[in-house]
Amino acid sequence: MPMPMPWSAWPRNVRLLMAMRAARSVGQGAMVAAFALYLHVLGWGATTIGAVLTAALLLSASLTLLVGPLSDRGGRRAFLIGYDLLQALAALVALLTSTPWLLVAAAVVGAFGRGANGSAGAFAPIEQAWLAIELPMHQRARVFSANSAVGFAGMGVGALLAALPAWWLGPALDAADYRWLFALPLAGALCSFGLLLRTREPVLPAAPIAPHPAAEHRLRQGENRLLARLMLANALNGLGIGLTGPLIAYWFAIRFQSGLDHIGLGLALGFAVAAASAWLAGRVADRHGILRTVVWMRAAGLLMLVAMPLVPWFWGAMALYVLRGASNRGTAGVRQALAAGLTRAERRGLASTVQNLSLQLPRAIGPLLGGALFHAGYLALPFYLGAALQLGYLLLFVVFFRDTEAARAPGRQGAG
Repeated sequence: MPMPMPWSAWPRNVRLLMAMRAARSVGQGAMVAAFALYLHVLGWGATTIGAVLTAALLLSASLTLLVGPLSDRGGRRAFLIGYDLLQALAALVALLTSTPWLLVAAAVVGAFGRGANGSAGAFAPIEQAWLAIELPMHQRARVFSANSAVGFAGMGVGALLAALPAWWLGPALDAADYRWLFALPLAGALCSFGLLLRTREPVLPAAPIAPHPAAEHRLRQGENRLLARLMLANALNGLGIGLTGPLIAYWFAIRFQSGLDHIGLGLALGFAVAAASAWLAGRVADRHGILRTVVWMRAAGLLMLVAMPLVPWFWGAMALYVLRGASNRGTAGVRQALAAGLTRAERRGLASTVQNLSLQLPRAIGPLLGGALFHAGYLALPFYLGAALQLGYLLLFVVFFRDTEAARAPGRQGAG
C-alpha cells in the first residue's frame, strides 16, 4: 500500500485550495444555521423558504453544467476568482438590506443556507478537478477526505458563531440581529479571493500518446457508461438529501419550538463530528477501499435518518442528526475521489460536473417538496421519503461501482 503524503509534502496549490475552503466554510455554516430562521423571522412561510432554496440550487446546477466542461479547456483559476467576487457581492447586499426582491436575488446568487462544505458552490467541479490533477489516484481518497474535513470544521465554527447573538441577546432575535451574520460569508469570500491570488493555474499532465480511434471510442464509451451510472445513483441521493437537509434548522425550530441558541450549537456539533468522520473515512478508504467505506457509513446514517422524527425531545433528535451527519457527510470526500477516478485526466472537469450536477438538480427539487410537506403539517414524511431514496442510492452505488478501479482498496489499484 502506498505511503500517505505528509501535509508538508502536499502540492502548494492543494494546501491553498484547502485554506480557501476553510475560509468559505465559516460563512456557509452560519447560513445553514441562520438563513431559514432569518426568513422565518421576516414572516416568510415554509413553502416560500423552500422555493428560495430551490431557486438557489437550480441556479447553481445550471452554472455547474456550463463551467465544469469549460474548465477542462483551462482557466480554472479565473472561474474561481469570479465565483468569490460574486459571493462577496451577494453577502454585501444581504448585509445591507432586507428588501424582498434584493434579498431573494442575493440568496439565489449566494446560495445561502445550502451548506456547500466550503466548496465553490456551482464551481465546485473546478476545485475537484484541480485537486485530482495535482494528486495521484492512490492519494486522492485521503486528501479529498481531509479537504471535506476542513470544510465541515469551518462550518461548525460558522454555526457556533451564528448562535452567539442568541446567547448574548436572548433567543428571540429580530431581523436586524440576523442581518449582521452576513458579514461572515462576506469575509470568507474576500479571504478566499486573497488566497486564490497566490495559486498558480494547474497544469495538466502530458497527454499520453493518442490511442487508435477505435480504442479511443471504446475508452470514451466505457467512461460515459460509468458517468451515466453516477448520474442515476446521485439523482436518488440528491433528492433524498434535499427533502430535509436545507430545511433542517427550520424543522428543529417548528418541531421543538427551539431558537438559534440551541439549533446553532447542535449544528456546530454536527459539523465538528462530521469533520472527524471525514478525516477517518479517508483512512478507512486507504485500507478497505471507497466502496466498503461508503456502504458501511451510509447504511448507519440511514437508520438514524428514519429514527430522527420519532424522537420527542430536542437533544435526542439533535444527537441522531449529529451521528447521522457523521455517517453521511463523512463519505463526501471519498465519493468525490471515486468520481475523479472514473475518467482520464483530460475529462475530469466533466466527471466532477456530472458528480455535482446529478446531486444538485434533484436536490434543488427537495426543499420545495419538503417545505410544502412541512407547511401541511407532515413533519416526519420527508424523512421517510428521503431514507427510501438514499437506500436506493446505496444499492445502485454497490451494483454500479463495485468492479471499478477507483472503488477498490489502494493495494489493488494502479497509481494512474
